[in-house]
Parts: sequence; C-alpha cells; structure tokens
Amino acid sequence: MRPHRTLTARGACMLAFGLVALVAGLIVGQREIVGVGVLLVTVPPLSALTVLGAVSRLAHSRTVTPARVRAGHDARVQVRVGNSSPTWPVASVSVSDTLPVPLGAEPRYTVGYLGPRAVRDVSYLVRPAVRGSYLLGPLQVGVTDPLGCVRISRRVGAPSPLLVTPATVPLGALGAADGAKGDDSPRRSVSGAGDQDPVPREYRYGDDLRRVHWRSTAKHGELMVRREEQHWRENSAVLLDTRRRAHGPAGPAGSLETAVSVAASVAVNLLGSGHDLRFHTERGRVRTATPAGVLDGLAVTEPSDTTGLLGGIGTLADSRGSTSLVVAVLGAVVPEEAAALSRTGVGGVRAAVLCAHAAWPDQGVLGRVRDVLATAGWRVIVLSSTTELPPLWSHATGSATAASTARTAHAGSHTPGRGPR
Repeated sequence: MRPHRTLTARGACMLAFGLVALVAGLIVGQREIVGVGVLLVTVPPLSALTVLGAVSRLAHSRTVTPARVRAGHDARVQVRVGNSSPTWPVASVSVSDTLPVPLGAEPRYTVGYLGPRAVRDVSYLVRPAVRGSYLLGPLQVGVTDPLGCVRISRRVGAPSPLLVTPATVPLGALGAADGAKGDDSPRRSVSGAGDQDPVPREYRYGDDLRRVHWRSTAKHGELMVRREEQHWRENSAVLLDTRRRAHGPAGPAGSLETAVSVAASVAVNLLGSGHDLRFHTERGRVRTATPAGVLDGLAVTEPSDTTGLLGGIGTLADSRGSTSLVVAVLGAVVPEEAAALSRTGVGGVRAAVLCAHAAWPDQGVLGRVRDVLATAGWRVIVLSSTTELPPLWSHATGSATAASTARTAHAGSHTPGRGPR
C-alpha cells in the first residue's frame, strides 16, 4: 500500500499563519513580515523531505500467543518494529494495529526515535468474548518529522489469524459399561459365558498354547483359541440446533452461544471418555474425531437460515448402530419437532438441553416441549448459562449411563421409562 502523507495540526497552522503573514507583509510593505511568512510557508515542505522514504525503512513482525484460545481467555499480541537502515535513523515512529470490532479498540503506541538497526517491542492483550476466526492486522506505522509538521503513514504486512473456540465447562465422568470405574475405556468380554458357550477364533502364530480351546478344536478340526477381553468404544450422538430463528439476539449472552458452548462441553466430555461421537446439526452431520477438532469446527459455526429441525432429527434417526447416549442441545422448537425427536435414540440414555433464553414464543411452549420429551423418557435440562450445566448434567446422566450401557450389552433391550425432568 502506498504511503499516505498528511499535515499535522502544527504543520497546518504554520502554513496558514505563513500565508497570512506573507499577504499582510506585501500589503503593508513590511519586508520583515514577508520574511516570516516565507519561513513559515517553507518549513512544512522542508520537513517532509526529512522523512522521505522513512516508512519503507521500517520492518515489523507480529506474534499471537496462543493462536488458538478459548472465548473469555487472553491472547497476547507482540509487535516488533525495527529500523532496517544501517545509517539513517527514523525520528518519531508510532504504530497502531487493526482489530475486528468484537476484539475492542485498536491499540496505539508511540515507539519514538529509532536509530540505525534499532528494534522496539510493544505488546497488548485481547480477550475475545465470542468464538470465531479473527484476523489481527494489518499494522499501520506512522513517521513524523522532528518538528512535528508532516506525518507519513502506511499499512504494512499481512493479518495474523486468531481462532477463538467456544468456552467449555468440565463435566462429570460417565458410568462405564461394565459397571467398573477408573478404567481408560469400557470393556466387553467376548470370550463367552465359560466353556459351555465359547466364542473362539482360529489359532495364530505366537498365540499362547494355554489359551487353546480343545472342545472347539475338536469340533472345527483345527486349533482354536479363546478370545481375550477387548476394549470397545461406546457410540454417542449430539444434535446441535444452530437455526437463526430458534435463538435470540446474537452476542456473548445469546442463546446460540450458550447452545454451542454446551454442545462443545458435552462433545469434549464424551470424546475424553472414549466414546465414538456422531455430531449433527440441522444441516447434517459434522465430522469430528478429536476434542480439538470439535472445538475448531464449532468455533466457525454460523447460524443457519434453515426453518425446521426435522432434517437434523432425521439424520440422527438414520444413524446405524446402537447409541448409548443421545444429547440434543436445542433452541426454540415446536412440540411437533419435539415429538419427532422423542422417537430417536430408543434403548440408550437420552438427554435434551433446552436454552431458556432462546426465541420461545412463550413459556407455555417451552413447558409443552419439555413435557413431550420427558414423557418419552428423555432427561430434560433447562438452563440459561453454560455454567449451570455441570450439576444438571451429573444428575441427568450420572446413574443412568451405566444402566443403559449394561442393557445394550445384552441381546434384548427395552425402552427406558420416564426420566426426571
């Protein structure tokens, strides 16, 4: 970008008074006044020559630490400005960084005199309140001549990215499928119920001969060995309602940010507990594999203009395989959508989180939706802030998860009864 040259207030005043003195001196015939006028008029142009090319001699760098931060936490931005010339100084340097509106006002610093090869560091903190992907920069550097008459400014460098992930809260650990707690992951025995009901496999080179199952070996005509207990991962699903019309006004205290934060907390908890997670919105399935991947994806999730939630519910219902835990994080839904949702996830624990400050027409609709889900066996949580989630989550899923996963380990399963609201 080309440099932008402007007169400072001092330079403009000198030029104006110089012109007045020059004209007045010519009118009254006073050479002294004319001389003063000529001096004042010529000072600003001469001062501009002293900063010619000064901006191009300035080099800079920007470092954002960390480049990925949770909403409500600080990130430090360090800007380094240096004079690349080995011989020429730069008289008066100032810098200001360009920030998006959600990150606050632009920081401005006066670096001052920079000698040849001199370097100065300035830093500032940003605390983003709302998740998103932000660009910091470009940097605007300004140079003023020693008399303060002329200022030359220029935008330099490329912006630096800052990814702000949703704020999360720690949630209690879910019950293990085998009823034991403290293991890294649940375990299911696949060796059968003793010697009367073995589920062996073929012998492989290196297998311990003490594991040979002789009854099956005689039956199949080849060496068969017992299977060991194998770790298995539970399947869970999360449905997040991101519809624009379902949530209230945007902002840090908006219901959409609460819903995203709740969904992020639940997803991180489930992945940390060893669950295979399917994450859905009304627009379809979101591919996630790690907690960091979930947070990064939710950081840039925008509200959708989809009118209904049935598409997301259908995607959730079409998921194959058993699901031990289904969590729906919802804005304002109608009873018909709640009825469709209530028929999904049968056989596992089902929890619905309703944002109380979403775009509900009235509290009566919220109550009817809660009743529809609770009657179908869903455990309903109504909250206005993510900080309310941990105790409600423990109450809704603490004792029920182990019981549900124990049911899925058997061949027969049944629909759970009505859960607490």
